[in-house]
Amino acid sequence: MEIKRLSRLRAISLLNRRVQVREWGEIGAPKIVMLHGWMDTSATFQFLVDALQKEWHVVAPDLRGFGRTEFGRESATGYWFHDYLADLDALLDFLSPASESINLLGHSLGGNIVCVYAGIRPERIRRLISLDGFGVPRGKPEQAPVKAAKWLDALRAGEVLRPYPTLAAVMQRLMKNDRFLTPERAHWLAEQWTEPSHDGGFILRADPSHKLPFPTVYRLEESIAIWKQITAPTLWVGAAESHVAQWLGYGRDNPEEMGRESIHTPEFLERLEAFAALKFEYITEASHMLHHDRPADVAALIESFLA
Repeated sequence: MEIKRLSRLRAISLLNRRVQVREWGEIGAPKIVMLHGWMDTSATFQFLVDALQKEWHVVAPDLRGFGRTEFGRESATGYWFHDYLADLDALLDFLSPASESINLLGHSLGGNIVCVYAGIRPERIRRLISLDGFGVPRGKPEQAPVKAAKWLDALRAGEVLRPYPTLAAVMQRLMKNDRFLTPERAHWLAEQWTEPSHDGGFILRADPSHKLPFPTVYRLEESIAIWKQITAPTLWVGAAESHVAQWLGYGRDNPEEMGRESIHTPEFLERLEAFAALKFEYITEASHMLHHDRPADVAALIESFLA
């Protein structure tokens, strides 16, 4: 597969942790900081960067415990959402002075991180973009004891990452999860996301502790209170065939029937209305990994919004 824009890697120290940062474009060009999703790496943005028509300086870290960024003491009990906010705060301080506002983009977990961060540090953000990362399903207080018990049980059992015998097996898994992913892109991603295992197979570049269940209940009201503090214009981009579209209610079983009138569920409207200046778009014929499936369409939305 042809790569149009080559990335360069550098390791930096943030909060006493070695963090792998991937960059595309020339320093001095307009900057976009991109955060990847769960069980992913910074390489995931390659197709999107290749589809951008203008010159940008794109900076994408491997989040803690993913890719080539150092695993930490969290391995014992799991990773906590607010640690990602601290990492992003330190990264932006490293990249630019506090007086510079940043274009910030995130996918999935990364989208949730950037939206919360933008409400906590609104002065740091010029434009905000979330790709299929609009919070998670609302939790209920009565779930608290069950979730905490599952977490304790998982700690006792331990988590492991299942190795794959070949890169082809990794490709098959990726394409099973995303029916729009081409074999060429699946092969490239398989090489980026894995490393050789001790038994001759391949294993994901990720800390197994990321698979631990969360011991806490998601409180949507807290997220909404933070989102309401965002001052930057915000773009949400959803995908017609994403699992997020199903639970959040902006999708339908038949993607061809989707239209703006399908955005009507109270759960979704409550989130939309929390943002002072929000534009929502969705991509058809795309899964949760919309930036893999339709990178040119996603890139066009991004560049139009940033302009």
